[in-house]
Amino acid sequence: MKKYILKNLIIGSAVLCSLAGCSDILEEKPHDFYEPSYFKTEQGVIQGLTSHYAHLRWIYGQAYFYNACQTGTDEATYAQSADGNFKDHDLSGVGVVTPMSSRSDVLWNNSYYDINTASGIIENAAAVGIASNLVAESKFFRGFDYFLLVQTFGGVPLDLGAGELKFNSKPSRYSKRNTVPEVYTKAIFPDLVAAVKELPDAPRLTGTVTKTVARLFLAKAYLTYAWWLENPNNIPTYPEAARTDPDGHNAQWYFQEAYNLAVEGINNPGPYALLDSFYEVNSGSNDRNKEVMLYADRTESSEYYNGSSLTYGNGGSPDNFSGWMVTWNYTAIRSKNGSAAVSSVQREANQFLGRPWTRMAPPIEVFTNTFADKTNDSRYDGTFTTVFRGNWNLLGTGLTNVASLTNANGLTVRPGDAILTFLNDEPATAITYPSGQGDSGVGAGVLPGRADYVISPKGISRIVYPGFWKLGPYRTDNAGGLGQPNAASTRPFPVAKFSELYLVAAEAAAKGATGSLSARSLVNVLRARAGKWKWDNNGNIAKSADNSAAMTSATPTVVDVNYILAERSREFFGEGYRWYDLVRTQKWNELAGKYSIGGSNYGQHTPEVVTRTIDAHHYLRPIPQAQMDGMEMSADEKAAYQNPGY
Repeated sequence: MKKYILKNLIIGSAVLCSLAGCSDILEEKPHDFYEPSYFKTEQGVIQGLTSHYAHLRWIYGQAYFYNACQTGTDEATYAQSADGNFKDHDLSGVGVVTPMSSRSDVLWNNSYYDINTASGIIENAAAVGIASNLVAESKFFRGFDYFLLVQTFGGVPLDLGAGELKFNSKPSRYSKRNTVPEVYTKAIFPDLVAAVKELPDAPRLTGTVTKTVARLFLAKAYLTYAWWLENPNNIPTYPEAARTDPDGHNAQWYFQEAYNLAVEGINNPGPYALLDSFYEVNSGSNDRNKEVMLYADRTESSEYYNGSSLTYGNGGSPDNFSGWMVTWNYTAIRSKNGSAAVSSVQREANQFLGRPWTRMAPPIEVFTNTFADKTNDSRYDGTFTTVFRGNWNLLGTGLTNVASLTNANGLTVRPGDAILTFLNDEPATAITYPSGQGDSGVGAGVLPGRADYVISPKGISRIVYPGFWKLGPYRTDNAGGLGQPNAASTRPFPVAKFSELYLVAAEAAAKGATGSLSARSLVNVLRARAGKWKWDNNGNIAKSADNSAAMTSATPTVVDVNYILAERSREFFGEGYRWYDLVRTQKWNELAGKYSIGGSNYGQHTPEVVTRTIDAHHYLRPIPQAQMDGMEMSADEKAAYQNPGY
């Protein structure tokens, strides 16, 4: 345990800049190990606080945990190059989630080190004279980690070997799980309530937590626990516990508290606010903006502070390599240089492109249902790469001086022109698709008069699909070339956004909470913003349009939970929320039990309908096999420790 905390401190050192600029960065000094007395020093406490932010990198942006949060939902299925890590989570008959294959082990393996660090700081900081607002950061992170764990695994241990919520300095080979109500009422709620009370309104450093960050997570915890108490579809819990609250409150009380706290955060935002356009929130040139309240930080300015190489990613923590998984192999697109077929879209460290791994793909319903309105709603354009443009001139050799190539219909294209386009809607004229790779190299079709190859929404397949602009890499050191496309992203991975307060409050209101803001009015704040265009991202051109009236008038008079979940998907698509959203509301089977997508070979554009088998036990992930193997307990005790069905 000591060794791993050190690893988080040194390898995952946090990039946190002072509010006055970026001159003050939290520094760590290497230590061989922690002794309990280390947290009795000011330096130990400060290093421990820094490690809280560093540990986010080992979870957020970690592609295999990202897969566990996305694959198998209505936002993602497995793609052509997927292995068992991804197929197992799809629950569509091509794999089975087991204690060995579940990649929620990433969360289990990293959260407990951070929890123990937090407990060490909470116990010892007062003796060192550390201010309560600093200790409150540790309270926040302990509550934050336990909230992630209880949503994922059910009841989890509060005792790491030295007593409940106590700092443990000796490895323990025995573990006992607490119940879900115990985890919420003994750990999550007290820690987050204290964090709301004791944290400052403004961050002490750029990116550190505040009252409003704590309000968001406490509101989400109240909301999730309210659903757990209500249990509308009779999903079993584990360890078995009555669906009653030790503090005597019912589900409706918690829905109301979630609403109250989220609205309090909206009304007392501190330094946070909604940006004017959805595009601005996710543009790499505008990272660390006032809407993103918490993030797992990285940087391109220093390998030391980035925590990993700036030139090559190895596909492991603490790299931010989630974006690779949802990026198809666009470098297989072919245009003609004379009679020679050449790669006209090269791998580039560009937010529209990045490193392709083709492990996860969005189902067709993402484009036909979730993002059905692509005209008024800017969120589709601000989420996906739908136009792949020629960049062969940046190659540095061979094609650098080739001014033009021949593309679809024998027409000429130049650098920056569209080579392949995913259409917003099904065209009036049928697309002519090849039976295999065709001239495009990727099985894309043609439409009369167009120089770009095209694919319609219903032509999406497991091998060719829109890219994921939102999480694409952004570098300022490309120097007019392709840059470092094999490196992991140096962008921060978003963990919490101010906009979520509106949707948490809206969901609580849809479940009966009352107040001055209705579910419809809360949702419409974000829908109005989504209707305001400042930039046509895939068109690569300025666009000034205000479709907010059309967006808000299209909102149903009665906004129900399903509508809010659709809005959550449009607002936070692919950011790792979706499995938790569907499990919390017990809507997983209803909304993701069936999907359609084309096949795994080029030219397979006929949708296949796929049915998932989502059983009740899947609503909890299995305890990781490594944890089971590491405990010195009897076979019966281990069997009782594991979640049922695994």
